Amino acid sequence: MSEDMNNDINKYFIGKVIRVDRGGPESRIGKLLDASEDHLCLLTEEDGVVYYNTKHIKSFTDKIKGKMEFNIEVPKDLKFNKADNFQDLLDSLKLKWVQINRGGPERLEGVISDVSKNFVSLVHNEECVRLSMFHIKNISHGVKVEKAESEKQKSGQNKKNKTKSSKKRPLHKTAVNDADLTNLLSSMEKFLRNYSKNK
Repeated sequence: MSEDMNNDINKYFIGKVIRVDRGGPESRIGKLLDASEDHLCLLTEEDGVVYYNTKHIKSFTDKIKGKMEFNIEVPKDLKFNKADNFQDLLDSLKLKWVQINRGGPERLEGVISDVSKNFVSLVHNEECVRLSMFHIKNISHGVKVEKAESEKQKSGQNKKNKTKSSKKRPLHKTAVNDADLTNLLSSMEKFLRNYSKNK
């Protein structure tokens, strides 16, 4: 994405609902919360707050007539990470559970253990993945959209019922189970112990 395009985003699109890319697993519709020199922050229904590396954004779309569907009630005190650049953003997410990329074989989940200029280290189960910074298209952490009470009921409704259920849904913070976190930290400790022995 060019510098001029990035300046346009900052000037005209903060607070608006946009679509990032035209399709594919990385494409999302959401409210643009913030934009920096090399990344932007988008609140989405599917993944909550997603930080996009602008090097990988091919296009963004703003609907002139009407609005894109976006059924989230955004709390006034919504917190998200702000940073001058993408590397600093990743650094602010150290030791936090994240999802890198939205789909496909490059999608990863885990805890960021280290960030350098060229690589990010991500621990998941007993594996430590070193991922090239270039291949990080986007990253999410923290706030997610609360799902509908029953997906089955939703799919069985007719159009009239669908319009009634299109009210904005609140956000909730995703909780990592204490047992899962303990297991993860234990796995990280074992991995690092074995890693240091093999050095």
